[in-house]
Amino acid sequence: MKFATFLYQTSPTSITSIARRAEELGFESLWIPEHIILPVQYQSPYPYTASGRMPAPPETPLHDPMLALAYVAGITTKIKLATGIYVLPIRNPLATAKAVVSLDVLSGGRFIFGIGIGWLKEEFEAVGMNFEDRARRSREYVALLKELWTKDDPVFHGKTVNIEGFRFMPKPAQKPHPPIVFGGHTEPSLKRTAQLGDGWYGIGEDIEEVRRTIKRLREHERAAGRTMPLELTIAPRLGQGFGVEQAKQFAEMGVERLIFAAGPATRDQLAGMERFRDEVMAKV
Repeated sequence: MKFATFLYQTSPTSITSIARRAEELGFESLWIPEHIILPVQYQSPYPYTASGRMPAPPETPLHDPMLALAYVAGITTKIKLATGIYVLPIRNPLATAKAVVSLDVLSGGRFIFGIGIGWLKEEFEAVGMNFEDRARRSREYVALLKELWTKDDPVFHGKTVNIEGFRFMPKPAQKPHPPIVFGGHTEPSLKRTAQLGDGWYGIGEDIEEVRRTIKRLREHERAAGRTMPLELTIAPRLGQGFGVEQAKQFAEMGVERLIFAAGPATRDQLAGMERFRDEVMAKV
């Protein structure tokens, strides 16, 4: 089992202390949440809580994930750096491709690209991007990214993006490219993950619901004819917290990475990471 934690985006001092301490404690990776802009009022239902409201209030400080992770890459040496989750279709795919490859190269191949198609319609509207065709664009963007990252002469012709007659450098440090981890619990998102992804990222409010979702995901894997199973990552949000027994239950389902959350106050997260290391990581 791999254990990760979130990188909450407050001050440089906070980011530095959390990143360095997580590496010292043996956490495998740091996952950074992101949005470009948060509306004060919104009608879009957040899909990962029973209330339909996202945990973060609109005044939450959210840095650009690539810049924040690049900063962390410079103050750490081995911990992996991940987006959890980057809204892929809300940005220009060529700019995204360049940011990802730069981060992967400059971090020495430590980047994990966690992506999703987005749920917050108001955010898409604010930045002038189409919300309705975001699933199609995400599929095409992933295909384009792989082409740019792996081919000397990339060529891609889709309905939403086209490229030919250009070179794209540098190439990623990881071969063939950084792992692409899809988020999402809906049937279309699970199908998309099984067809295009290297891993799946899920939010776990209920262990039995996670078990059912993984079963559906495995069915999509079989339908897609995968030869390599997806790496499963879960960020538990169990009301009672989670310990050794819960970690073992997730492991039995095939989950390979658990993301520990505490805070967002820096002192709470630092203390929480140390307790989690002693009480869970050391015993699983």
